[in-house]
Parts: sequence; C-alpha cells; structure tokens
Amino acid sequence: MIRISTIFIAICMVLVAASLGLILYSMAGISGSESAIVSLAALTFLILYNAVSMRLRDRSDVGSQIADLSRGTADLARQVAEFGRRLSAIEGRMVSSSSVSADRLQGVIGEINELGGLMKQLAVTVAQHEDLIAAIPQTAASGPDSTAAAARDVTAPVVVPPTSAIVPEAKPAPSASPELKAREATGTFSAAPAPAPAARAPIAQPVPTAPATTANSAPIAPVVPRSQQQILAAVKGAIEDNRLDIYLQPLVTLPQRKVRFYEAVTRLRDERDQVVAAEDFIGIAEAAGLVGRIDHMVLLRCVQVLRRLMVRNKDVGIFCNISSATLSSPGNFSQCLDFLEANRALAPSFVLEFKQSTLRSLGPTETEHLAALAQRGYRFSIDHVTDLRFEPRELADRGVRFIKVPAALLLDPKQSSVSDIHPTDLSDLLGRFGIDLIAERIEGESSVVDLLDYDVRFGQGFLFAPPRPLRPEGASATGEAAAGPAGGQDIKIQDPNAAGPTSLDVSNTNAATRSGNAALARRIAGTI
Repeated sequence: MIRISTIFIAICMVLVAASLGLILYSMAGISGSESAIVSLAALTFLILYNAVSMRLRDRSDVGSQIADLSRGTADLARQVAEFGRRLSAIEGRMVSSSSVSADRLQGVIGEINELGGLMKQLAVTVAQHEDLIAAIPQTAASGPDSTAAAARDVTAPVVVPPTSAIVPEAKPAPSASPELKAREATGTFSAAPAPAPAARAPIAQPVPTAPATTANSAPIAPVVPRSQQQILAAVKGAIEDNRLDIYLQPLVTLPQRKVRFYEAVTRLRDERDQVVAAEDFIGIAEAAGLVGRIDHMVLLRCVQVLRRLMVRNKDVGIFCNISSATLSSPGNFSQCLDFLEANRALAPSFVLEFKQSTLRSLGPTETEHLAALAQRGYRFSIDHVTDLRFEPRELADRGVRFIKVPAALLLDPKQSSVSDIHPTDLSDLLGRFGIDLIAERIEGESSVVDLLDYDVRFGQGFLFAPPRPLRPEGASATGEAAAGPAGGQDIKIQDPNAAGPTSLDVSNTNAATRSGNAALARRIAGTI
C-alpha cells in the first residue's frame, strides 16, 4: 500500500515541474514543446533524487534494526548460558546430596553392625563373669589343692584368668570383678594384690623349669644394660647378617576401628637373637653413619610388605620412618630416592614419616630432598609431636598429609592456653588443608570416647594392637597358637614365587576391634 506521504511528494514534484515549464513558456518566451521537455526533465530529476534519498534512509534504518537484533540475540545467548549454569549447579547438588546420603547410610549401617557385635561380646562377657562368680565358693572350699593347680596354670603359655588369683582373699563377687576386668584389659596376668605366702611358693618354683614359657617370657626377661660399643657392634652385625625385623602396628579408623594403615617399627636382633628397640640404637647408628643403610633396608622391607598387603586389600597403606640423617645426607638420600623412584607406583599407599623437630629444622639440602620426594607423589607424616603449634598451609605445601599427636597431649587441658588453636578445633583446621589428624599412644577406652569429641578420624595405640612381628612363612599351628593370646598383629606373608597359591593371611586383622570392643563391653558389664 502506497503511503500518503509518497503520493503527496509525487504531486508536489509534478506541480514543481509544471510550474517550471509554465514559467519558461510565459516569461522566457520558449515554445510550448521546449518548456514541456524542460518540465519533464525537472520531474525526472526530482524523481531520481527522491528515490536515492529514500534508499539511503531505508539503509540506515535497516542497519539500526540489524544492530538491535544482534544485541537482542546476544542477550538471549547470555540468558540461555546462565540458565544452563544454574541447571548444572542444581544437578551437581542433587548428585552430591545423594552421595552424601548414601555415605551416611553406609556409616549408620556400619555402626549398627558394630553395635550388634558389641552386644554379642557383652553377652559372652556377662556369661563368663557369671560362671566365675558361681565358681568362687567352689574354689574357696577346694583349699591348697586348687592353689597349687592354679600355680601350674600360671606357668602355661596361654594367658587365661586363673581362679587361684582370688583364692587367698576369697572375696565376694563385687570385689573380684574389677580384678578380672583389669587382667583382661591389659592382656597380662598379675597375682592378687595381697597374696598369701602359701600361694606364692608354688608359683615361684616351676617357673625356671617350665620350657613352654621360654618363647613367651623372652621379650619380658630382664635385659642386661649394654654399653655403646656393644650396641654399635650389635647394629653392625645386624646390618651385615640381615637381622633387621619389621614390626607392624595398625592404625584404625574411629569409631569403626577398621584397619586402614600400618606403621612399620624397626627392631634388630643381636647374635643371641635378643631384640633391640629402635630408640636404643638409632642415636648410636646416626653417630656411626650407619642409619642410611638401615633406612634403605627398612624401605626395602616396607615396600615388600606393602606389595603383599595390597594383593588382598588395595586400600591399605603403610607408614615408614625416615631419619633426619638420611634426609640431610646427599649420598644416602640419593640411594633411597632411586629406590623410591623405581617404586613410585606405590606412592599413594606409602607414607614417609619424619619427626616434628626434623621438619622444623630443615635446611636448603633437606628442603630440596623433601621436594624431590613430593614431586614423585609420596606423602609425608609427622610424629614425635611435642606441641600443637602448626602451620597447616606450609605443611600442606610441603606434602604433609598426616600428623600424629599423642592422645595425652591432645587431651591435655593446658594445651588450649599454650597453643594457637584449641585442640577441639585442630582436626577441622588441618582438614581444610587436606591433612588428617591421627591420635597415637591410645591405651584406654576413656581416651577414645574423648577423642571422638575432637573429631579425630584415626587412632593408634596398644588399646587396638601392639607392634607385632611378621610371622615367618610356614609357621606351625603350635607357634600360631602360642602367639595368639599375646594379642597384636601377626601377619603371615607367603612368597609369591613359592609353590601353591599366593596368600596373605592377616590372622588377627580385627584383633584391635575385638580387644577394644571387649574392653568396652567389660566396662558396661561391670556396671550391671
């Protein structure tokens, strides 16, 4: 439809052209045909001018419209992207909430299973206590014969709560139960607090002649003090004859008490097969320059143990102690670094442990060596902690992922005033930087209950299991039975190259859970 303005412009152009021709005809004296030609030429010029001007005006209008359309399209794209981001965030929240719910459900199921086991153990313990209480009048009436029989039971290798421990006093049930609980909780036998002379004589005579107690009594026999020269000679002989032994102590999760890691503890045997603890020979070995060879041998043993443990459980890990002398010695460290480089596939499950004093006194050489280990994927742990002053960000940058704090130090009320952070907030602070807090040297159930309030995820100590040596391959059933009552962690490792199927038998993997839960059940039973 032609617009009215266009018609008006056309009429005006015709009038202007006709007026021009009329003026030329009347005033200039030009003939009619010539004035008509001039009028047509003027009309043509006006038409062309109007067409060109209208085309330019339309082009500018179309350009502005296209620009507006582009801006609208860009705004629409931004809105679509924002909606997509919000939708992705909602989906991520839904997935995380579902995974968290599943994890909580699994945790609740695990705790319910633990409670069921506790109730079973509580019932068994109560039944045993009732049998012991019922047997008290009979043992009191049996006289000296039962005392002598109980004395023979004391010399047996299997630790059982003998009834003669309560014969001399012949106390009623309420006073006898705490003694029984104390002996069962510590895993060792002790006589009554005030034994009669007649009860002591039969016990003292058979002990020297009892061959069955030789294996069990060797670790607790009186040790003759050694001089530094004797210890140094024992260390050199142990290194040359390969008499370094690895003892394993489990680290368990709290409160489930499932074994998650093992700590490798070094012991050496002298020429008479007497065990020398690490704290007795490490200082002398460092002074003599032998600690580098010891650390290399320990690393070799720990890697062998870890490989065989991972055959059965891929989630298990092992803590291996490294001395400050090895970290500061370029020669010893290069040898250990080459070995760790060859076994870097085990780095996620192999944790290197250093003292707190070592990390606080790092020099340029030690810092470079520590960074070289961290670059190869190895994680670090701190032990021998003496205070709670930490720099979590700095430790995380160095590769520290675990910190072991003694339970007594963590539960000490004085630490809240001398440390930079309250102990109850320490686990949360370390967790923000990816560091797990481990409470070590736990020896009582009351400590476990208090540590749960501190949000401690891992625990280690004699309450769960003491350090136990690796049981040699092919141990007899008699040896296993003799070692069983001592508690702890006996691990039998079979050579994968030997005939027959490859096996890794952790005979007392749940010993920590059983001993801790049994102690808790005994505490509950004592209040009944």
